[in-house]
Amino acid sequence: MIASLRGEVIDLGADYCVIECGGVGHLVTITGRLASQLVRHEQTFMLTTMAVREDAITLFGFANSQEREMFALLRTVSTVGPKVAMSVLSVLSPAEIANAVASKNAKALQAANGVGKRLAERLLVELTDKVEVFADRAVSPPEEAANGAAPGIVLKADLDQVVGALVGLGFPEADANEAAETVVRIDPTLDTSMALKAALKTLGEK
Repeated sequence: MIASLRGEVIDLGADYCVIECGGVGHLVTITGRLASQLVRHEQTFMLTTMAVREDAITLFGFANSQEREMFALLRTVSTVGPKVAMSVLSVLSPAEIANAVASKNAKALQAANGVGKRLAERLLVELTDKVEVFADRAVSPPEEAANGAAPGIVLKADLDQVVGALVGLGFPEADANEAAETVVRIDPTLDTSMALKAALKTLGEK
């Protein structure tokens, strides 16, 4: 069981990274949130969880213990696999997930890829009374009102994180800025992860 990794980021994408530890490169599946915080060829540390199947062994990386614990909790919900759990964590922080469950906000959970209305309602039912430990870091009402977002979901992207991630991937800063500003201007509801993916697509089309 590999519980954490510390080493150089030798490759980086929108939802993965490769961390070299002792001469071995470990491929890790991560959220767009975490990808936006990493920089290629810089040292990093992250917590990990290993998922073992008959045909694959996959490492999932997390920025903190709350994310890893929420990942494990999400997977206890029937029909939720690691891919869907990571999709939810790409859109909502553990505190925001707890806030969505507490307020019965199914639409917030549906913002994640792979989560439809029925699964969102199942998450609300099966996570009730299990997420209180994460709720103390939930988005406060003033922040929600300032962002114009529904409870439990932040709709505005952090452009600095998006640009930083793009520069870390090797794109010129000017191009990164232009791409980030363009995708957010077109769709201001994009969160950081979605904006990063959209910007990468834009740059790839140039």
